[in-house]
Amino acid sequence: MSALAFTKMHGIGNDFVVIDLRDASLALGEAQARAIADRRTGVGCDQVIAVEPPRNARAEAYLRILNADGSEAEACGNGTRCVAALLMAEKGADHVTIETAAGLLDAARAADGEVAVDMGAARLDWRDIPLAEPADTAHLDISLGPLSDAVAVNMGNPHAVFFVDDAEAVALADYGPALERHEMFPEGANIGVASVPSREKIRLRVWERGAGLTQACGSGACAAVVAASRRGLTGRKAEVALDGGVLRAEWLENGHVVMTGPVAVSFTGQIEDSMLP
Repeated sequence: MSALAFTKMHGIGNDFVVIDLRDASLALGEAQARAIADRRTGVGCDQVIAVEPPRNARAEAYLRILNADGSEAEACGNGTRCVAALLMAEKGADHVTIETAAGLLDAARAADGEVAVDMGAARLDWRDIPLAEPADTAHLDISLGPLSDAVAVNMGNPHAVFFVDDAEAVALADYGPALERHEMFPEGANIGVASVPSREKIRLRVWERGAGLTQACGSGACAAVVAASRRGLTGRKAEVALDGGVLRAEWLENGHVVMTGPVAVSFTGQIEDSMLP
């Protein structure tokens, strides 16, 4: 493998190493993703995103999303917005369609340099999360420590959102690993802890499946708005304040969720052969 050019990007602190493989005859594996994502000896990121040729003719590119532990994620809202910004700049366009394992996602320029992405329809049936057995996804009977009565939502990947009085007060690092791998989630789950100070605002912290505590999680923000709306805590639109900043999400009447926020390029560079297993 020759040296790989990359772009380090982030969406309110949720950070990615983006590698354009559209003209390359190679695929990144789990071990290579772990090496790149390592914050001590690699570039460091929550996810490595390989931009590959599209499988669907409607799309500009296919995204393979590899978590910091090397596992593959079906979708990543902030990562999709970051890559969309690169592709729109490349094309001189205001809209792109991106293909992921979760399907086709439409992204567009928004005001003030932000990027919006339609994350597709929120899926709420227990089979779609997926759960290990039939259950009410609006009141999921799992608990650990101060966390109980979750709302389960699939936003291209599985989420469980727990509502608490004060999201800051929950030691999420203590509970996230066990809940991520709870027997109710055969494919694991992203774990969100949310408090709702008003009908227009949500405070959210996320333990991300395969990555751990993150500064932000775009699909998690979408899941939180859907969950809060299902519980009657908010309307179908809210600002979601995460550790790294604010995203806005709206659950449209057609079931789709549109998420909007800033993106940024941190730096570019090359990954040398000697760094990769």
